[in-house]
Amino acid sequence: MARRLVLTLFAAALIAAGQVPKAEIERRLRAFEDTNFKRELRLQSLFEEAGCTGDNLTEQRVKHAQAPNVICTLPGSTGSEIVVGAHFDFVDRGKGVVDNWSGCSLLPSLFQSLKETARHHTFVFIGFTNEEEGLVGSSFYVHQLGKEARRNIQAMVNLDSLGVSSTKMEVDRADKKLTTALASVAGSLKLPLGIVNVHRVGRSDSDSFQDSKIPAICIHSLTNDTWTILHSPRDQFSAIRLDDYYDTYLLVRAYLAYLDEL
Repeated sequence: MARRLVLTLFAAALIAAGQVPKAEIERRLRAFEDTNFKRELRLQSLFEEAGCTGDNLTEQRVKHAQAPNVICTLPGSTGSEIVVGAHFDFVDRGKGVVDNWSGCSLLPSLFQSLKETARHHTFVFIGFTNEEEGLVGSSFYVHQLGKEARRNIQAMVNLDSLGVSSTKMEVDRADKKLTTALASVAGSLKLPLGIVNVHRVGRSDSDSFQDSKIPAICIHSLTNDTWTILHSPRDQFSAIRLDDYYDTYLLVRAYLAYLDEL
């Protein structure tokens, strides 16, 4: 009962704090580009307009990748980190809106949602390059970290292929504490959340962190009926269900704020 009360009060506080309007979420989603290099530049510009500038916005050159990782850091009061990631590259057999501009274009909005409140953790928002070539960007990011830096990462939240249905989470490889927390927040906000294990279909950037024993979770929207949109001409803006997509933003926004309190 006490735990439920805490979550209810938490949910009420989130309603009034830092919410990006649906029209702005849609505008950023519509800002997809037709090459990976242009997408990297567009993601940088979206971070800048959201308020991530100066030394907090950096490029990380990645071996064997033409485009760099894009990293936006939102400092907290401690050295503990929460990484929020999504890849911006796509397979050129559609527009790559679902896979995965839907994930990476949410990163600036999530930064914007959290930046005005005090934080315990430092949030690191990363647009990963070359996920489609074998998790190149996320693998590089993890492998260049020292042991202490890896220990400082309390959670990695991966966003991949959102908006084709209500919010889903992968649980096969996900950290149990992270999945339990996401379910609790979804219940408090009365936002939909399902379990669909897509790990057997393909790996995503959360795997790079899980392989290194860093707690991680992958949030997506795929089902047996919709995963065939990926890597196909059907991957267009028209495949996105905007109400579901905005619900995912609201849930992830609240989830990150909740994780910061743990």
